[in-house]
Amino acid sequence: MTNKNKKKYWKENQKYLAIILSIWFVVSFGFGIIWADELNNIKLTGFKLGFWFAQQGSIYVFVVLIFAYIRIMNKLDKKYNFDK
Repeated sequence: MTNKNKKKYWKENQKYLAIILSIWFVVSFGFGIIWADELNNIKLTGFKLGFWFAQQGSIYVFVVLIFAYIRIMNKLDKKYNFDK
């Protein structure tokens, strides 16, 4: 593995991390705190949507993001031959 490939791998990894962390921030902080009042006008299974995101929705999104990151990294590992 050349240093050039390692740098490309790390740069791509950082890009995916930035995207995933941004999604996590928007969902947990944005939906749960900043836009909670606006989202509370919508009901989900009998609960206000802003409340739902603050209490459990952001956790569900976080778990989905973990599995998405695992899948993305497995593909990235194969792409740069780090899967061996």
